[in-house]
Amino acid sequence: MHEEIKRAILDSIRAHERIILTRHLRPDGDAVGATMGLCRVLRRAFPDKRIWLANDDHAAALAFLGPEGEPPDAAQYDGALVIALDTGNAERLSNRHFRRAQKLIVIDHHIETHPYGDLAWVEPDRSSTCEMVVDLCASFPDVLRLDRESATCLYTGMVTDSGRFRFDSVSGDTLRLAALLLDEGIDTEALYAHLYLNSREELRFHAHALRRMKVTPHGVAHLYVSRAAQRALRLTSEQAYTAVSFLDSLRGSIIWIAFIENGDGTIRVRLRSRFVTINELAERYGGGGHACASGATVRSRREMRALIDDADRLIADYKRTHSGWQ
Repeated sequence: MHEEIKRAILDSIRAHERIILTRHLRPDGDAVGATMGLCRVLRRAFPDKRIWLANDDHAAALAFLGPEGEPPDAAQYDGALVIALDTGNAERLSNRHFRRAQKLIVIDHHIETHPYGDLAWVEPDRSSTCEMVVDLCASFPDVLRLDRESATCLYTGMVTDSGRFRFDSVSGDTLRLAALLLDEGIDTEALYAHLYLNSREELRFHAHALRRMKVTPHGVAHLYVSRAAQRALRLTSEQAYTAVSFLDSLRGSIIWIAFIENGDGTIRVRLRSRFVTINELAERYGGGGHACASGATVRSRREMRALIDDADRLIADYKRTHSGWQ
């Protein structure tokens, strides 16, 4: 079935002279890597086509991957093919002009809560959308050829969305596809330095997070990062969102949550877990995502506390009926 979808995607690419790649708001490594990597592959494969990246929202921490180029004008969407990557629903797409396109293709690894697109290739069991893009290239190696730059972009997404190949979504296929990228000569030492070395400000934030972290009776580790704290610590919104990763190594805490206050007063929620499934919890608060990595938005501290209470009950139920958790 997936082979037919991949063939249909390639046929659609061949049939359109204008192609626009887009991704979700507040893009992460997978969204940036997938759009930049596929964009480069398509430009090499089809030099006579006009191919853009609709980069309406940037990730400063990933600027090392290189320039993304000028986005297309709104008029370029008319009659074009739009490929949406790493975005589980249309509302999260960073560019609203996609509705003007002649055809919309979706390539994604999130659980489909609100399916969209004229042609959708969705595999929630995949570790990343970048993995799927590499699979697409591997299926048509004579057409969609990788090079060092595209491989670096795609490997970045695979590394970041798989937790450096630790998460249970990683399969033998994941590693075999990653090996194809390594064969292109990626400088992994430089890549990991860009991704994981911290500035002094980031280390101060890490220390702040550990001091302010709270834990519920059944083990939900949670942290609230106010706008005032973000200003005091000189954090960008993007840096503040990394707070959830600081809470992931507390023994007995199998759900951890970061609440980041936005400029408009809403609170962005980043949920992570081991063993226990949390995407349904996120959906109850207007979000969604993967079984062990989801996001949501709440509109008050009261709603934030309700989410924490729901997460605590979820852990209590899980621990009561399962063994082997740490």
